[in-house]
Parts: sequence; C-alpha cells; structure tokens
Amino acid sequence: MKKDIVSLLPEELEDELRQLGEPAYRAGQVFRWLGRGVRDFDAMSDLSKGLREKLKENYSIYEPKVLRKQISAIDGTIKYLWELHDGQAVETVVMSYQHGNTVCVSSQVGCRQGCAFCASTIGGLIRNLTPSEILDEVMFSQLDSGKEISNIVLMGIGEPLDNFDNVMRFLELVNHPKGMNIGMRHISLSTCGITERFDDLAARNLQLTLSVSLHAPDDETRSRLMPANRGRGVDQLIACCKKYFETTGRRISFEYAMIDGVNDTAFHAHKLAELAREVSAHVNLIPLNHVEERQFRPSTSGHMKAFIKILEENRVNVTVRRRLGSDVDASCGQLRRKRELDRNQNSDER
Repeated sequence: MKKDIVSLLPEELEDELRQLGEPAYRAGQVFRWLGRGVRDFDAMSDLSKGLREKLKENYSIYEPKVLRKQISAIDGTIKYLWELHDGQAVETVVMSYQHGNTVCVSSQVGCRQGCAFCASTIGGLIRNLTPSEILDEVMFSQLDSGKEISNIVLMGIGEPLDNFDNVMRFLELVNHPKGMNIGMRHISLSTCGITERFDDLAARNLQLTLSVSLHAPDDETRSRLMPANRGRGVDQLIACCKKYFETTGRRISFEYAMIDGVNDTAFHAHKLAELAREVSAHVNLIPLNHVEERQFRPSTSGHMKAFIKILEENRVNVTVRRRLGSDVDASCGQLRRKRELDRNQNSDER
C-alpha cells in the first residue's frame, strides 16, 4: 500500500527519500509544498520529474472536496462538509472572533460515544481520521475561506482521545514551525471523559487546553446523557482532571450544554460549582443547538440566568459561548447526517 505522505514529519520524510535514493534536503522541499496545501506531486515544480514519479509511485495524496459550504448570514460562520478519499464525509466550522479565526475540526467519521443530545453519534463510528485528514480540515478551510486560522478546537465529529495516536500526530504536524506553525496554546482538545487517556496526554506536556464535555455534574444525569460516564463515573473523571491539572499546570475547561429541564436546575448548578472549584476549572456554558432527531431543547433564558448566578455566587469562573452559525446547522454532525439520509433514500429508490 502507498504511504500517506501528508502524515509524515520532515525527519521521517528525510528517511523515506533517502530510501528512494534522494538527498535529504528534498524532504524540506516536499514538506513546504505540503504545508501550502499542494496535493498534486506534479505541481511541486522545484522537484525533478524523476522524483515526482517516485513520489506518485510510493505515496498517496488527496485533496478533500467541498460537498457543501454554508455561510451564516448572521455572523459569517462558515460550515463545510468535506468528502474524503473513500467517499466518507466530515464537518468543519470556521468562526471569526475579535482575537482571530477559529476552526473546529472533526477527528473521526461518526462517533461511538452515544451522547443523547448529539447528531454526530447517530449511526455510530465509521472510522478514525488520519493525521493528514485532520490537518487538511485546517489547511483547506483556511485556503477556501481566505481566513487565516489562528486557533483550533478539536470539538467536531468524533472523540479525539478515542483516536489518540492520530490526533497526537496531527498536533505535531499543525504545530510544526515549517508547517502551519499554530501554537499549542491556541489549540483546545475536547473530550467526553476518556479518562484512561488523561495520563498519556499529560505525559506529553502539551500546552493545549483540555476541555472536558461534562454536561452534568452527577452520575444519574450524566449517565443518562452520556454513556461514556458508565463504568467511569463523575468521581473518577474529576479525580483524573485534578491529576491532569496538578501534572501539567494547565487549567481545565468544563463544557456544559444547557438542556431545558434536564441539567439546568439549581441542584445541578450547585453541584457543578463544587466540581469546578475542586479542580480550578473554568466553566463554559453552551446554549444547546437543537438536533432534529433528539427530543432535547435549550434552556430558557430564565434558567440560564439563574444557573449563572449560582455559579458566580460560588466564585466559579463562567462564560457563555456565543451561538455562532445558528442558521447553518451549527450543531456538529447535522450536515453529515442529512447527507447520509439522502444517500440512503436514493439507494432505496434505486
């Protein structure tokens, strides 16, 4: 099988090219082309024809195709549905803030975690994304939108810690000074709480932000919303968060989707405040994006204000995420889900 050249680091490219009988400096040339988003060996004009032929013979390269692009008329948020080499599709979102442009990337095709309010997990996990496929979400979102990406959130389709090795390689590639050179402090990785990977992540001592999708502070509510809580539990999750913070010195963020009548009561607010104080976590409240196949609704403004008041009274640092792209299927997984439904319908008609 041909190797995925975009997933290789420069030093690995040097070894590969030596085996092809080429000088090591050629690796730097190839890596620069790849870092500009060039996904055609013939377009690498400073390489000899012989080397380009060797590359085509030994390595795979692919440019994702835009299946759908939606631009919000409200705030300019851009949502992409990309087609991958095997016909699968993932979503990427570009959001503009005062501090720069942020891209939200997917790490898997589908998801096995089964969160009850999420569109991404409907249909389960299809496969992991390769490092190059995650990198290309950043690269081609930047190239197509014309917006320079300064921040990355791994918060799209999939669970990043369930695709640990490929995500770690992606982080090396996107952070590399000869590549896109996006600093780790500008990257946030979101997890539903795959606690068995927290030590592995902490051992790498990356300067990224770990965002834990908590969404409920007690086992009864969280297990109802998030099957990943079963067999781990909130106590174990908080213990792992505390250890991660003590090991890395990096403050954790709790992501908390506000769901009407489910996790937005005074009981939940007080319990959340206890957990946040225990690990010095920042709490980011998220107005729920409604998903057609799910019965949940976003919290009312009254419930949201009361919830925030309790957190602030308990000295918790809390923010409310701006709702961006509400007119372009903002919740991750919805575009891919609609495509799958259309494909199934067309298949049935045939």
